[in-house]
Amino acid sequence: MTTSPEHYVQEKAAGSGSSFYYAFLFLPPERRAAITAFYAFCREVDDVVDETSDAGVAATKLAWWRTEVQRAFSGEPTHPVMKALMPHVALYQIAPAHLLAVIEGCEMDLQQSRYLDYPGLKRYCHLVAGIVGEVAARIFGQTEAATTAYAHQMGLAFQLTNIIRDVGDDARRGRIYLPIDELKQFDVKAHEILNRGYSERFTALMKFQAERAHQAYDQALALLPAADARAQKPGLMMANIYRTLLREIEAAEFQVLHQRISLTPVRKLWIAMKTNWRGR
Repeated sequence: MTTSPEHYVQEKAAGSGSSFYYAFLFLPPERRAAITAFYAFCREVDDVVDETSDAGVAATKLAWWRTEVQRAFSGEPTHPVMKALMPHVALYQIAPAHLLAVIEGCEMDLQQSRYLDYPGLKRYCHLVAGIVGEVAARIFGQTEAATTAYAHQMGLAFQLTNIIRDVGDDARRGRIYLPIDELKQFDVKAHEILNRGYSERFTALMKFQAERAHQAYDQALALLPAADARAQKPGLMMANIYRTLLREIEAAEFQVLHQRISLTPVRKLWIAMKTNWRGR
């Protein structure tokens, strides 16, 4: 039995277990269909890097996705994700550059497994999360130009939270996103992280990372124009889910090297519902 593109992206989005999915549930059908297709695209290219052990093969697959984006915008999509996404691109002003930026961010994961400093890490976050936030804000119903800055900052906050949560998982894949100069600053050696070695120095380093993430959330919320606050409610749901996760990690004293701390689906849904009622 062949699956429709819409069913394919629905399965891709729901199957990821992501916090994002819970926010999508509260959108009207047209916007939900658009964000589900876009999110499925992001998952698809992200999975190329995470699930392909051979970097050469992964690079070839990402090159295929670049071609597929160009093909789709020329009116000839072949992948179900692009078939599901293309009907929405004009309405929400989604450009090839947005999708190609996400692919470029994933390519960075193939080309480097360390970041010298925070500005370098921020560039990566901009591509894999800031651009995603920008497109999501458009789909949610952005009316103010200033909302784009909010979306980029919120994307940064989400990605910094992901990095904190996934330190152990990433290390097992040979990647450390925490900037090298900050590891030095707190006297934490890369091999300690790779070998799951906890210490007071590691905890201090992680507290520093968490504080920066909290600042990113605060700055994002301060940037959101009041006129768009209602439309951007799905983003605020995600922010509350992600920030709750960050606080859980802090409460667990950053025991992230040997486990992946997460929230239950019920808790994510409850936070989304509460945000929906309160409006923030």
